Amino acid sequence: MKQAVISNLKTLAYALLIAGLFRTLLFQPFWIPSGSMKDTLLIGDFLFVNKFAYGYSRHSCPWSLCPFEGRIWADAPERGDIAVFKHPATGRDFIKRVVGLPGDTVQLVDGVLHINGTPMPKEPDGFFEEAYVRQGPARKLPRCENGRPSDGGPCLKSKFVETFPGESSHSVLEISRGANDTTETYVVPEGEFFFMGDNRDNSQDSRYPRSMGGVGTVPLDRLVGRADRVIFSSSGRSMLYFWTWRADRFFEAIH
Repeated sequence: MKQAVISNLKTLAYALLIAGLFRTLLFQPFWIPSGSMKDTLLIGDFLFVNKFAYGYSRHSCPWSLCPFEGRIWADAPERGDIAVFKHPATGRDFIKRVVGLPGDTVQLVDGVLHINGTPMPKEPDGFFEEAYVRQGPARKLPRCENGRPSDGGPCLKSKFVETFPGESSHSVLEISRGANDTTETYVVPEGEFFFMGDNRDNSQDSRYPRSMGGVGTVPLDRLVGRADRVIFSSSGRSMLYFWTWRADRFFEAIH
């Protein structure tokens, strides 16, 4: 009996070890902390990042477990991908949408994204509405196009469908016209990517230099992986508050 118990405990330990290695090597859990990717990703969405979508890197594979250095690319990141990357200066994890590829030019003109001089089609799609309440563990209030509603009132943002070359479409939000709705023309260096948040007026992304709290362009070796699906979602300050779960977002594909 004692030997059987010891054998079962060993089997359980091996299973947990394998599961831990599988998660470490293949997937990284990520909890959405801010509203910069609304309405594609909401504060409190929980997802797993596919660390092998773009191959190995020093940020997706622990050195002690990788038999080689550098990165072996499985697929190059594509325009429209939602990817997690390490901030080039601080090392913090960020999640944004790939907008510009190496060698591209990127510019916003009156809120319309131009890639290599061509405006990306952008069609009105009504409004994104959420309650004006404090969100997530940080308890931050959302920014609204309709000013500052009463507590719990409707917070509105204009919603658009933006389409990239190849007919890859996604939702973007706008809150107001500001200085960053018309920008300079950015040239994406070779080996780097240009990222933007879908919540265009509430995202510190590649439009902002690192000296201003932005991320600038992001080198390949800072990419961690691609986000493909929301696994779990909660609007409360803790995932344990089951009454705040968003069941309609469980296992939802990300576009």
